[in-house]
Amino acid sequence: MNQSTRISHIIMAVLLVLIGALHLGTLLLTALFGFFALRLFSFGKSKLAGLALYLVAIAIIGWGLIHFSRQAYLALPKIAETTIPAVTDFAQKQGIELPFTDYAGLKDLALDEVRQDLASLGRHAREAGFAVVQLLCGLVVAASLFLSAKWGSENDPGLARDSLYATVVNELSERFQIFFSSFSKVAGAQIIISAINTALTCGFLLWAGYSYVAVITATTFLCGVLPIIGNLISNTLIVFVGFTLSPHTALLALIFLIVIHKLEYFLNSKIIGDRIQTPMWLTLVGIMLGEKLMGVPGMILAPIVLHYLKVEASQSKATIAA
Repeated sequence: MNQSTRISHIIMAVLLVLIGALHLGTLLLTALFGFFALRLFSFGKSKLAGLALYLVAIAIIGWGLIHFSRQAYLALPKIAETTIPAVTDFAQKQGIELPFTDYAGLKDLALDEVRQDLASLGRHAREAGFAVVQLLCGLVVAASLFLSAKWGSENDPGLARDSLYATVVNELSERFQIFFSSFSKVAGAQIIISAINTALTCGFLLWAGYSYVAVITATTFLCGVLPIIGNLISNTLIVFVGFTLSPHTALLALIFLIVIHKLEYFLNSKIIGDRIQTPMWLTLVGIMLGEKLMGVPGMILAPIVLHYLKVEASQSKATIAA
């Protein structure tokens, strides 16, 4: 490993540490997803066509999120009002004590938590605003990199091609390409798995006669992108809503979700496992560390960073051996 390569690895390590320490995961993820979409939309030919489709996709996704938020705002309280009595009745029959007995009790419980955490309300508002700024900046960064990924040293007549700066820039470019390749493999596979899970879940909800299928399906897809914990959130919602129909339907939903969970083991081993070859225990540890550092963005980034480190370490070992 030469000096330029070592310096590029140090810079990359410092950048990853700073992203975690400064909570810039949303910025990084948005830029990566945006660049991934731009390359996909361009079909390897026209950058202008890719950029146009990118802007259209942003507008559609933005409208979709606003529409989904409105639907969820209206539907989730209604779901809670019908779900909670069914769940509490079942819990009472089974001798299980819950901290609430109806929707009003759940709201009071939530309000108590809010009042206890009222002092940090301003901090949460700042964090939300910071996340929105990161989101917007990430979209712009993705478009900028797609249109021109130059470092500014290519056409500098006063810069020797074999200088330390030029060689470090070339090595850094390779580091970023490897990192984006890791992102493409992990995130692309997770989206595919989430789409398959969502399609099967939507079919079951329609067959079982669920209400609010669109809201639950959208929640399932969005949660499915999150590793591990996303499935827990969507599965809990589906089983609880099943109680509004009957305990039998809730049991069927639980059995269905267990089967889907086993299917996801196969999908993960086939789609993600074949791509990154990372042990499950290591992925879990990485996800927990990522959540501790950056919350949800850290959970998504953890498998990507693990795969990137694995690729870099493998290449470095091969270089030393050579």
